[in-house]
Amino acid sequence: MTTPATHATPTTGSGPGSWPGGSLAGRVAVITGATSGIGAATARRLALGGAHVALMGRREHRLDALADELRTAGHGKALPIAVDLTDPEALTRAATAVRAELGPVDLVVANAGTMLGAPFETADTGEWDRMLDVNVRGLIHTGRAFIGDLTAAAENGPADLVHIGSVASHMLYPNWSVYGATKAAVAQLTRNLRAELGPRDVRVHNIEPAVTATELGSDMSDDDMRAALTQMRDSLRPLSAQDIAEAVAFTVAAPANVNIADMAVVSVRYG
Repeated sequence: MTTPATHATPTTGSGPGSWPGGSLAGRVAVITGATSGIGAATARRLALGGAHVALMGRREHRLDALADELRTAGHGKALPIAVDLTDPEALTRAATAVRAELGPVDLVVANAGTMLGAPFETADTGEWDRMLDVNVRGLIHTGRAFIGDLTAAAENGPADLVHIGSVASHMLYPNWSVYGATKAAVAQLTRNLRAELGPRDVRVHNIEPAVTATELGSDMSDDDMRAALTQMRDSLRPLSAQDIAEAVAFTVAAPANVNIADMAVVSVRYG
């Protein structure tokens, strides 16, 4: 067992390591959906900033490969944990493992999600259930598993719960209605948690990417929707996963009394 990490001292807004581009040294971060895309890019970026990272997702071989990559690069400790985020008991066990290996958590990036589009009248309703399970229930239970760590960490320094939402929470995307509804739920949850946890100095953020080039959507059953998504990405010069990782790092490196509450991140051509 490794020695638990020491938490970072809160930044004051001036001097070396202050925001923007502040140091994340000593922070203990959990990133869900770390097997690819935004999750993997965020894990790399936080580790580069000095954080110790717990990598969560379903594909164990990818988590192991990413952890090995980060260890080889010398970017702090990296702990891969294969877990089904829709299983609250499994999440509780995973949280216990993180504390034992890395120490108490002060930064959670609830990124795991699935994006499945189809016309409302012909959609596979099983895909609706998957989006509700991962995008809403999984995200809620992720926050719950670490809320004790965050409230404790906030007594001495920054503590962050980051939700990766989507601009689909408030913009119109025909044939993506249920996906948009799950992200609207994330936005409303974030707003209320800010009111609930802000007085206890826990910062809660909602980062909403627009069209981003990742694996998201590749497992849709609707062939026409997969083709439409590819065309959209090709025409918009989409964001990269790294773009969103930089947004996350910028947000959590803010001085402890600053909360970047909502951030919509779009490509220039998106408008």
